Amino acid sequence: MTTLLANPRDTLFQPVAGVMARQDWDRLYADDIEAILRLKREKNAVILAHNYQTPEIFHCVSDIRGDSLALAREACDLDADIIVMAGVHFMAETAKLLNPAKKVLIPDAHAGCSLAEGITADNVRALRAAWPGVPVVTYVNSTAAVKAETDICCTSGNAKKVVESLGVPRVIMIPDEFLARNIEAETGIEMITWPAHCEVHERFTPAEIRQYRRIHPGVVVIAHPECAPDVVAEADFSGSTAQMIDWVAQRKPEKVLLVTECSMSDNLSLLYPDTRFVRPCNLCPHMKRITLAGIRRSLETLQTEVTIPVEFQAPARRAVERMLAV
Repeated sequence: MTTLLANPRDTLFQPVAGVMARQDWDRLYADDIEAILRLKREKNAVILAHNYQTPEIFHCVSDIRGDSLALAREACDLDADIIVMAGVHFMAETAKLLNPAKKVLIPDAHAGCSLAEGITADNVRALRAAWPGVPVVTYVNSTAAVKAETDICCTSGNAKKVVESLGVPRVIMIPDEFLARNIEAETGIEMITWPAHCEVHERFTPAEIRQYRRIHPGVVVIAHPECAPDVVAEADFSGSTAQMIDWVAQRKPEKVLLVTECSMSDNLSLLYPDTRFVRPCNLCPHMKRITLAGIRRSLETLQTEVTIPVEFQAPARRAVERMLAV
């Protein structure tokens, strides 16, 4: 009797079965997913995917998933010749800083960040001149040129720990004004800030959070610290994307509102099907520039390669490594 083999695509589709129809997956994504998996093997490549990536990228082709801190940590120990960053440009730069001998690719060179674009190295030097002797803590959502002017980097997940590790009463914390104010409230350490914001998180308002609570009684609200302080004050918990995931995993709420980029809810709904995710769908236009077709093309052509001017490499790497050491 002949044994019928299961369709290999059944296994590839299974991780996203809860958020999309099989016919749509077959039509839109399957060919690219199969090609990407083959190209990764052929070229000894790995794909790093941020938590804001869409499910077909996050669950079907990525090797390492997480927030910017997790991706920075994992980038240090990768046994691969090629790193593809399914994220935005500053993340690819950070991966390159920590892996200078590896080829780092970003599928779309225009996948930027309003925070990274909101401050320049000249701005940092001006802040130092205005506040001599005050240490500069720079959010990882920044360019290598800005990181090179920095004492230490931080992420939303470790910002409090980084700031407190300095043992000083005042810091310059850039570029995210809201993150700085939220950390100031947590630590009591005075923050010299810069007026840059995340274009996704700055759109959330306290009134919007209250409206969601009225519409969805009993909903648990978890806000990203890139939100304004008055939004964070309306939440039940505030944390980085990794901390949000941990909170949901541990508390297992019946109904939750993630006040952040909406692909987070799609990805977590697959991991925690017993939790209902209320979706306030604010999309990051930069993250959404990364597509399966773009990842495939990047592996086929080895474009676009991320490079960092030599004068920024050592000081920017030092700021990131100091963060990882905290």
